[in-house]
Amino acid sequence: MEQYYKPEHLAQFGNIGEGSPELAKKFFDYYGAVFAEGALSAREKALIALAVAHTVQCPYCIDAYSNESLQQGADLEQMTEAIHVATAIRGGASLVHGLQMLDHVKQVAM
Repeated sequence: MEQYYKPEHLAQFGNIGEGSPELAKKFFDYYGAVFAEGALSAREKALIALAVAHTVQCPYCIDAYSNESLQQGADLEQMTEAIHVATAIRGGASLVHGLQMLDHVKQVAM
């Protein structure tokens, strides 16, 4: 069955530089620096990336950071909790915009 998202694209991500090797190099240098061990551990960064992947709904990122989280020693419970944190933030961000709606309704109803 044909799929819009093709799992094999994830392994080919490095090829994205064909159209602009210079910009791809800058991106991958930055990406590497971001995920290097620092104030946050590689495990913590993988869990953050997994949560963000769910928030931006990137199936490639979900696959990549599910694997990376496991490789960095995270377990299913930690990964699931990270996703729930992202879900709570995304849900709250949607709900807080309801205040804009409330203000609008109050102005129109006056």
